[in-house]
Amino acid sequence: MKETIRSIDAGAEFYTPEQCYIIELSNTPDDPEVSIARARVAPSVTTRWHRLVGTTERYVIIEGRGRVEVGSLLPQEVSVGDVVLIPPACPQRIANIGQGDLVFLAICSPRFKQAAYEDLDGEPLPFRS
Repeated sequence: MKETIRSIDAGAEFYTPEQCYIIELSNTPDDPEVSIARARVAPSVTTRWHRLVGTTERYVIIEGRGRVEVGSLLPQEVSVGDVVLIPPACPQRIANIGQGDLVFLAICSPRFKQAAYEDLDGEPLPFRS
């Protein structure tokens, strides 16, 4: 890796089947240890249950209010400044419970690769009652 400054390109935002919008801020082979994306969830939307195999993820909430469900934890409200730690292969989803967009940084280590993503909606989640 070499020193670099990457500027955000708001026009690069794309919608995912997970039901959120993503801008990849930093996700390159030059920096395989980590990736950073900005995620945006519209009001009243809940992302799909999913997990990342072999990848640790952290959410850093930068705007709005959400309700996050991670692994065996009870659903919990999150807001600006909160950090959610998500171990590899841990089921997760987040809902926007505010009036405006819910925006957070998704920081993955090692860097996010689509092959690590597993959609879990429709599959039984044994830890849920």
